[in-house]
Amino acid sequence: MSDFQTEADYAKHVNTNFRVELESPRPIEVKLIAVTPRASEPNEEAGMERFSVVFAGPTDVFLPQNMYRMTHPEMGEFEIFLVPLGREGEVFRYEAVYNFYRT
Repeated sequence: MSDFQTEADYAKHVNTNFRVELESPRPIEVKLIAVTPRASEPNEEAGMERFSVVFAGPTDVFLPQNMYRMTHPEMGEFEIFLVPLGREGEVFRYEAVYNFYRT
């Protein structure tokens, strides 16, 4: 796996579970619910990978904005910066935004 996860990597795994490795209270499962591409604007530098991913997690554990170790059966283990979007019904939603040079 590359240093960065790509939009295509995530798109193959929408509606699958990822494990957030927490020591306390315990690891939790979050479901990838959306992958949203972001096109480059005319005034932005070309050659960038820009997209966001949104996960839904349980309401009994809240993840504050932070870096987390995440694992997935096919994508492997990686670090991800999650930002809470808030509670929506029976889940907390979290977003990660990617913006990096394609290699």
